[in-house]
Amino acid sequence: MKKNLNTRTGVVLLILICSISFFGFLKGNNRSFQLAKNIDIFSSILRELDMFYVDTLDANKTVLIGINAMLAALDPYTVYYGEENQSELEQMIKGSYGGIGSLITYDSERKRSVIAEPYEGMPSAVVGLKAGDILLEIDGQDLVGKNNSEVSEMLRGQVNTSFKLKVERPGTKKPIEFEIVRKSIQLPTVPYYGVVGNNIGYINLSSFPEKSAREFKNAFLDLKEKHHITSLVIDVRNNGGGLLDEAIEIVNFFVPRGKTIVKTKGKTKQADNTHKTKREPLDTEIPIAVLVNSGTASSSEILAGALQDLDRAVILGERTFGKGLVQVPRALPFGGTLKLTTSKYYIPSGRCVQAVDYKHRNADGSIGRIPDSLTNVFHTAVGREVRDGGGISPDIAVKGEKMPNILFYLMNDNLIFNYATQYCLKHKNIASPESFVVTDGDYEDFKKLVKEADFKYDQQSAKLLKTLKDAAEFEGYLEDASSEFEALEKKLSHNLDRDLDYFSTDIKSLIAVEIVKRYYFQRGAIIEQLKNDEDLDEALKVLGTPTEYAKILSVPEPEEDSNKDAA
Repeated sequence: MKKNLNTRTGVVLLILICSISFFGFLKGNNRSFQLAKNIDIFSSILRELDMFYVDTLDANKTVLIGINAMLAALDPYTVYYGEENQSELEQMIKGSYGGIGSLITYDSERKRSVIAEPYEGMPSAVVGLKAGDILLEIDGQDLVGKNNSEVSEMLRGQVNTSFKLKVERPGTKKPIEFEIVRKSIQLPTVPYYGVVGNNIGYINLSSFPEKSAREFKNAFLDLKEKHHITSLVIDVRNNGGGLLDEAIEIVNFFVPRGKTIVKTKGKTKQADNTHKTKREPLDTEIPIAVLVNSGTASSSEILAGALQDLDRAVILGERTFGKGLVQVPRALPFGGTLKLTTSKYYIPSGRCVQAVDYKHRNADGSIGRIPDSLTNVFHTAVGREVRDGGGISPDIAVKGEKMPNILFYLMNDNLIFNYATQYCLKHKNIASPESFVVTDGDYEDFKKLVKEADFKYDQQSAKLLKTLKDAAEFEGYLEDASSEFEALEKKLSHNLDRDLDYFSTDIKSLIAVEIVKRYYFQRGAIIEQLKNDEDLDEALKVLGTPTEYAKILSVPEPEEDSNKDAA
């Protein structure tokens, strides 16, 4: 994230704070005196450096470093945005920006950015850009050596401005030039919804920008009225949050008016607020399952946590991220903005989901999650036990399988991405996302590409074995155990063919996702991912068994004391 600072802004800020602190000191306020004293020291050091330091001082850069260090000591969400970075802040708040609507990745071998995923209906897709296109020039300026941030900055700009983009497309001899008009890019907050299982609705909710509640409502009503769903899955996995009011509005669709959803508590009275549901709900009876994971944060935790605390939904998946801090933008002189943490969230049971205590750091400056032993017990509306200090713990924990080591390296070396690009050159169309499969023949072609690329990857077992051998040699045991080590080394020897076959199911799944989204965009990728989704499978089981669903949302009956005799 870029943060630039106008020198005049810094000077005005210093004068303003000094003035406030000085008058506070006159009133005998020791805290104000300490503040004034330290600001005076800071400004004096800056002046001395500017006048006497051996090299010419860049005041903007020096002060910015100081501000960044000061804010870094607080929490990662308190951030300064200079006048020239207001669009970045606006994108964060509104979920929109002026650009072409595409993800880009970086090809380290070519030293160029590459189109990774054009968004459906956005300028990149409309003009015909495709995943795999290598970016050569923007308005005649060569992009070689520029990183993704620099290229992304050049692709963005004022809405309705145009530029020329030259790309190299695999399988095409000559470069292709596009003239693209930047548009306001508003990514869909509901990239996919549909019916899964037996009359069970599914809504994927990616974030909470403006109007996300409206998008969600339209999807839900469509599922009810046209598809006659009898239960609902809400997927907020990897949803990093957004606007609190939008999350509250979505909760309000399923709980009565007047319910407290979240309270914010901070240092000042202005930071203390109680947010309640304001409208009549859409449906207070439909059974709901909410899918969460470690990427579920902030407003999405409010949604999941409120529905859990009000016993309105079963939560499934992994424990959530644990961001219970509230940020408010504060206007600064000369067009700057300070996004400032002012309070904490407290959901209906009274608990705070914040999982990290930034005030108490380790000796090395690092931070960690609040230990479970230091969390406190709270209770849902019917009396179920829940805890604070660790995000939202699911009612049903689903521990997904870890990504195989080989899969990480295949993705990191862009081999799956490159195979999908080649596949698309040979196939103008594919089957629908619901029925598409990667055939055995397709997988043989992929394995051939991997071998031709002279693919190498680290094996964790081999690393651990080497560490063990080094330790055995240091302690004098290696000679006596040499035959055992040799036998183990043979069993753990690198065998690419064996690993590609052994992990073929996982690799095929990712290949399918990469191919499908080339033809059906984000919607198709989600449909493909849901085919092998353990969290969703568990949700379908629970929603398909009303007695189990009701049992989870009830207070467990106390166990009978076996030591008591019957009367």
